[in-house]
Amino acid sequence: MADVSAQSFIPETFQGTTVDLASQFGFLWELIKTPLIVPLLKLAVVICLTMELMLFAERLYMGIVIILVKIFLKKPEKRYNWEPMSDDLEAGSSAFPLVLIQIPMFNEREVYKISIGAACNLSWPADRLVIQVLDDSTDPIIKEMVEKECKRWAAKGLNITYQIRETRGGYKAGALKEGLKRDYVKECEYVAIFDADFRPEPDFLRRSIPFLMHNSKIALVQARWRFVNSDECLMTRMQEMSLDYHFTVEQEVGSATHAFFGFNGTGGIWRIAAINEAGGWKDRTTVEDMDLAVRASLKGWKFVYLGDLHVKSELPSTFKAFRYQQHRWSCGPANLFRKMVMEIVRNKKVNFWKKVYVIYSFFFVRKIIAHMVTFFFFCVVLPLTIMVPEIDVPKWGAIYIPCIITTLNSVGTPRSIHLLFYWILFENVMSFHRTKATFIGLFEAKRANEWVVTEKLGDGHKNKNNKSAKKFNFNIGDRIHVTELGFAVFLFFCGCYDYLYGKNNYFVYMFLQTITFSIVGFGYIGTIVPS
Repeated sequence: MADVSAQSFIPETFQGTTVDLASQFGFLWELIKTPLIVPLLKLAVVICLTMELMLFAERLYMGIVIILVKIFLKKPEKRYNWEPMSDDLEAGSSAFPLVLIQIPMFNEREVYKISIGAACNLSWPADRLVIQVLDDSTDPIIKEMVEKECKRWAAKGLNITYQIRETRGGYKAGALKEGLKRDYVKECEYVAIFDADFRPEPDFLRRSIPFLMHNSKIALVQARWRFVNSDECLMTRMQEMSLDYHFTVEQEVGSATHAFFGFNGTGGIWRIAAINEAGGWKDRTTVEDMDLAVRASLKGWKFVYLGDLHVKSELPSTFKAFRYQQHRWSCGPANLFRKMVMEIVRNKKVNFWKKVYVIYSFFFVRKIIAHMVTFFFFCVVLPLTIMVPEIDVPKWGAIYIPCIITTLNSVGTPRSIHLLFYWILFENVMSFHRTKATFIGLFEAKRANEWVVTEKLGDGHKNKNNKSAKKFNFNIGDRIHVTELGFAVFLFFCGCYDYLYGKNNYFVYMFLQTITFSIVGFGYIGTIVPS
């Protein structure tokens, strides 16, 4: 045995100068597959199936609860003390509380008039309304335009103030916090927040304020978002499906069962006393709205969601804007979970089941597990199992449960049920960005607090007579996405392997997912507008 050299353990094919690379790779694969790849992949399958079952149980639970809520639970107007706001000839406007409207904006050239005009047209006594435009714009031309618009409405008798800061510290949270410090705000009891592309209906305050006036423990009334450009392109239709499920099911279930849900950052009205008791606005994450909601809930405050009170808004219609938005919406909750989980556990003002709901259901399953299982299982683990026949993924995990979860997601947007298959493929692509953002938030990496304002396009690019809207400047950095194209190549290879040697016919899904990754990778998604 002592005479045996190390070279005797190395195949001859590795020692020659004219080596068949394919044979080398095949031999190396067989060498490491059984002791290393198979056990790791089996573990990955078990973990993914466990996460999938967690997500399935969550979706099923919410599906059952929302059915019970719709059948048996009274509407919020019947569950809480509520009286319609009516004009009193004797008391005059004094019967109406003083309300602050905050409109944060940043270089909103296309949409700044929308929210200002909608706020100024609210059916509320002008002397009981304070409108605060919090402009953090860096473009002096846009700042001048916004200020002129405020002066135009002020000339009509509206109490509207144009507010700027020296720096953008804290971004939106900083602007809202700074706005509440003004002396003229001290007399206001409630604050409604509308982003620059949001347009509330005139009766918004009359329908929401009574909940706060007649129920001292209610801190927040949240309205449902509706989208003015949902039919603009296939990408906006996909977004509408995801967000409609969030508003139709998640927000409704949270409001009905625990009087808690995540504030959506806009389209809602707060009791200012609740904001102050919760510690005010904080900029420690990119989801300052969710941060405030969790802290207020831990103080014992209750939230009400009004599904039939709608506020119109705009969906991002370019992939770049959508990707940045999804990064913020995925990274922020994970980072907030990291920072608040022990605070929630130690809290003594809320009961055990509400803690379970917030930690497990609201944060862990919806904000972390949902992204990870979608990406790792359907874009990485399942394709890899095709090349390792020793691993058998059960049909219930690969097909049946995902189909049920997808069907449950369709209840929010029945008109788009025929787009479910496309929605699955698109969500799988986006799960890569969401999973990456989730890990950045959990480990608080360098992009954890990256804040990029979602680009709004308004109505200017929809003018059919504007021929320049069909032209665009080709920017390879914005149009070509190497990671998506890399996944397209990987899935195409796995699909070809399954077609030649597989037994489960997963190649149909693999090729369709390859096409979707390729479309996104080459930037052919969303609207094409002038750069």
